[in-house]
Amino acid sequence: MSGVTIEDPTIEVEMDGRTLAIRLLTFKAFPRVRTYRPPHTVHPRSLSASRPRMANLNVNIPALKLNDGTSIPLVGPLLDTKLSYIRLITSAGTAWFKANAGGGTDRKLIDAIKTAIKLGYYHLDGAEVYNTEEEIGIAIKESKVSREKLFVTTKVITNIKDIPSALDTSLKKLQLDYVDLYLIHSPFFASSESDLQSAWAAMERVKAEGKAKSIGVSNYFVPDLVATMKTATVTPSINQIEYHPYLQHGGPNGPLLAYMRKHNIANSAYGPLTAVTKAKPGPCDAAYAELAKKYYVREGEIALRWCIDQDVVAITTSSKEERLSDYLRAMTFKLNPKEVNEISEAGEKKHFRGFWQDRLDKDDRS
Repeated sequence: MSGVTIEDPTIEVEMDGRTLAIRLLTFKAFPRVRTYRPPHTVHPRSLSASRPRMANLNVNIPALKLNDGTSIPLVGPLLDTKLSYIRLITSAGTAWFKANAGGGTDRKLIDAIKTAIKLGYYHLDGAEVYNTEEEIGIAIKESKVSREKLFVTTKVITNIKDIPSALDTSLKKLQLDYVDLYLIHSPFFASSESDLQSAWAAMERVKAEGKAKSIGVSNYFVPDLVATMKTATVTPSINQIEYHPYLQHGGPNGPLLAYMRKHNIANSAYGPLTAVTKAKPGPCDAAYAELAKKYYVREGEIALRWCIDQDVVAITTSSKEERLSDYLRAMTFKLNPKEVNEISEAGEKKHFRGFWQDRLDKDDRS
């Protein structure tokens, strides 16, 4: 690197086939050189909010094969913009939804989705209740990515009594001929087993028509799944639930996850970052910090990897390019079984449910 002449406060230097961005910080006229290493060699404590972005990180998001033969990317964003969205506290998911469905399209959300697609996030998770399907559709069209690359999920609950019509409306907003995954957003609309069974029969019809490649449910408990399976001709491909170390639903051998495993129903986690965000401090903190130091990533990437290494689809939220770039670092390493178990065992020492507090007892771990 000798002989380099620095004329600009930020330069790039080629070394051993890698391009290193070097920033000059000046203090009392004495220059100091600060080197930004490639993402997989950066210690998390050396990272700051002003660090260079991780654009063009060449990684592939792994996929999970569902029980109907389709494959779903193991990480997908629920994209948000805090300026025009309000938190959906008592309903499902970690998304933000538009407070005014008739208020026109949200350009910032469209751009956020396009950024996610540009970074390689081809799994886009939405819902009719979020009122964001129109923005997703515009972003998909403007991104000019082939439809075959994308995995688009949406959900029904508002118009649950007429699922075929609800999906037609969603497809029109999304500007798509089909969705890759269509979910019943929650079971709480039902007052009887027959309500669950009728809704699932309608889901099977839209799948048969080719309007949904895969169909599944969200926030279903064992009784809901049992009732649905009594008359089902198609097994739900997935159950999207709140899942993180502080809400493991009894663990792999607990009633819910054991039933899902028996019927080959995949687990999709919303709120996977809960233990490193709104549930801190907690018993997982030490394990997360130690593993983040070991793998040179942030604790959020450890939280995502804990899901991925259990074949759990992780759904999280962000509208920030920098954060979406950070999440991609979860694809550059793997936790070993001992490390996964360490987090799981620590998580069992605390219970935290971030959603459905109005429906469930605060101590409910099911």
